[in-house]
Amino acid sequence: MSKVKTEVLVKDVMTSPVIKVFEDETIRRVAKLMDDHNLGSIIVTDGKGNPTGIITERDIVKRVTAKNLIPNAVKAKEVMSSPLVAISPDEDISEAAKTMSKSGIRRLIVIDGKKMIGIISSNDIVSITPALIELMSEKARITQGPAIPRGFISAGYCDRCRQWSESLLEVDSGFLCEERRIEMHED
Repeated sequence: MSKVKTEVLVKDVMTSPVIKVFEDETIRRVAKLMDDHNLGSIIVTDGKGNPTGIITERDIVKRVTAKNLIPNAVKAKEVMSSPLVAISPDEDISEAAKTMSKSGIRRLIVIDGKKMIGIISSNDIVSITPALIELMSEKARITQGPAIPRGFISAGYCDRCRQWSESLLEVDSGFLCEERRIEMHED
């Protein structure tokens, strides 16, 4: 299958600036910052400001709340997930989605040279998918090339398995990857 280029770069949809905390910050402070800024995650840095990990809402639930720990007594470095996975701001968002899927994560830090300049999440990519479909359809119409077949999306997340696919097809009011469509025909 040919490589699909969305012509939308990571830097076009990433969140910047990134809210960060130091490794010795308490989880109470981390949770407060996440709440104040309406964030699902926060980056943890060392004393020099270098990113060392990430804390998500899920990390707090699993590693603090579920264990009945006191948020003021737990440090960010004890809860963070590490190592971080990074991507260049000049990469296509389809590459970001593939990297997330392959790594089993939903967020990538964006590194330009050696500096963290942003973060991109699977939600950032999903939120622009409808606009991308419209752009691809419009581009096909303008260039009088073959139109995108009704019900076809070149890339996105499968509604059944939630994995990234570059060959989604609309089936029974949902978008399914090739593997899930094959399973449907086997049933």
